[in-house]
Amino acid sequence: MPRLFYLLCTASLLGMASNTIHTERPVHVFIFSGQSNMSAMDPRRGFLSEAQRLFPNAEIEYLHVAQSGAPIRLWIDEWNLIAARHGVKQRMGNGARRNYRQILSQYRRILQEHPHPASVTFCWMQGERDATEKISKTYREALTQLISNLRRDLKQPDLNVVIGRISDHGARSIDWQTIRRDQVSVATQDSRGAWIDCDDLNDKRNNHGFRINDLHYTQAGYATLGRRFAHQAAKLIAGKPPATDGRPTRDAVVTAKN
Repeated sequence: MPRLFYLLCTASLLGMASNTIHTERPVHVFIFSGQSNMSAMDPRRGFLSEAQRLFPNAEIEYLHVAQSGAPIRLWIDEWNLIAARHGVKQRMGNGARRNYRQILSQYRRILQEHPHPASVTFCWMQGERDATEKISKTYREALTQLISNLRRDLKQPDLNVVIGRISDHGARSIDWQTIRRDQVSVATQDSRGAWIDCDDLNDKRNNHGFRINDLHYTQAGYATLGRRFAHQAAKLIAGKPPATDGRPTRDAVVTAKN
């Protein structure tokens, strides 16, 4: 009888373990990083609810590392070499790679609870600082290097990448135009890449009632940005083509007063 009892208990425990394994929900991890417009985007508004709707049977985890006014060189080790190749004088300062190190650190904490994520997506919203510094000729190589480094250091060769194209705020600047073009190019030439159009997210009215293309987005614009990140990522995760116009949800954005 004791042996029979032992066998029954063992079978019961194995059955419970089997059920746990089969009912465990997949986990999708999102990495949000960039400068001020990413800093102001709260993933809990727009992104999270949309991601939960798009992945009803999965868990959503995210980390958010952003710094206002930060150039891309604060994310990559190889910046000085890239700058030298393009004849750019700006060099890494004391804050070199601090944002990148935060990404790795926060990602490791997520892995402690979810060691085998079903997917990892890098969401990038940055470039305005590099445009105003007039060093756009380095941007394409720097962004490509950043993505390559993440795939290596996160051990995620299939990392999905969604790039927010900087808005039309500085469209008269050649450097601004160059970065916009290169962001789309990097995204579309990556087999696991997509981009987001932000030109309708920054429409505001100034104190005189005139519509302006502001540097920063409206509150509705930030929520739309989050939803677009979710939708483009969902396409990549499902192995489907992302929206080629950068506006996957066709959201209407309410124009807000400045």
